[in-house]
Amino acid sequence: MARHPSKPGAARAARNLMYAVLLALLLASAGIFFTHGPFSRDESKSTDIAPPPDANMNVEVAQVNETAVLLPLARAEIEPNLPQVAPAAPPGPTVEPHPAAAELIAETTALASEGAGGIIEARNRLNEVLQTPMSPQQRALVKDRLSELTDKWLFNRTVLPGDELCGSYRVKPGDALSIIGGRHKVPYEILMQINNISRPEALQAGETIKVINGPFRATVHRSTFTMDVYLQNTFVSSFPVGLGKPGMETPTGLWRVKHGGKLIKPNWTNPADGRTYHPQDPDYPLGSRWIGLEGLSGAAKDRTGFAIHGTSKPEQIGTAGSQGCIRTHDVDVVLLYNLLFPGSSLVEVVD
Repeated sequence: MARHPSKPGAARAARNLMYAVLLALLLASAGIFFTHGPFSRDESKSTDIAPPPDANMNVEVAQVNETAVLLPLARAEIEPNLPQVAPAAPPGPTVEPHPAAAELIAETTALASEGAGGIIEARNRLNEVLQTPMSPQQRALVKDRLSELTDKWLFNRTVLPGDELCGSYRVKPGDALSIIGGRHKVPYEILMQINNISRPEALQAGETIKVINGPFRATVHRSTFTMDVYLQNTFVSSFPVGLGKPGMETPTGLWRVKHGGKLIKPNWTNPADGRTYHPQDPDYPLGSRWIGLEGLSGAAKDRTGFAIHGTSKPEQIGTAGSQGCIRTHDVDVVLLYNLLFPGSSLVEVVD
């Protein structure tokens, strides 16, 4: 007779089946965990994880922000403040070209070419425009034109019609060039020069000579190392000069050519070392003329020992190398000697 399974065996089989099912479920859960849990390698999900507070990204952001501040923000801040950063004086009327000046320069050039009748008018109009604001280039051009005109109205024997600065004089018995020059406040040497008189004694009664209505005066510009010479208030010419070195600067202010101060190659004692120089010395430093000055006002007031003179060092013209005197080229100091009148000619030194 066949035997049926006993109950204990059936129970054991049921438990085994249950364990198998549980093991399968456990394995499935583990797979899901490793696939979708924190050990997953899905990069698309890992980028959503915030970095820790001390990550290097903070440094990089700081660098990016720093660059942003240095480039666009700095430019936006600096540009509106440029006038404050560079406090140069804004271009004024002395910098910009003056339209009227340019037009007048052209007109006076045409006037001067018309002959004697237009020279004085051209001179006067150019001298007027010189007093108006204009660019440095225009001012230099006007001065050049005025200087060129002096050969036509001043430095010759001709007295042009309408010229109030020059005239004619008929020499009387007993006249001397020094006396005539004194009446007109100009040195007799310039009267000899423009009238081609070889010696003062050669002046003849009855002859007519050209005279100049002085005095001449000068303005020295320390910033440009130039001396502008005027007959009364009419510009004549500019000369390059040398001035006092640092610590011995040529004093600004008003000077006057002193009486007895005009000398030809005088002996000179250097105040720095006490050495006395004589004209025959090979290293004589004063050139051919000495024009002594006396201080009247400003930093020049009551100052003595200063002069306009020539130099044995022409390479120092245009520089600050003297002990305070005003140096010029020898050819220029001879002309200045002939123009500046003691007691009347003023020399103003400005910055």
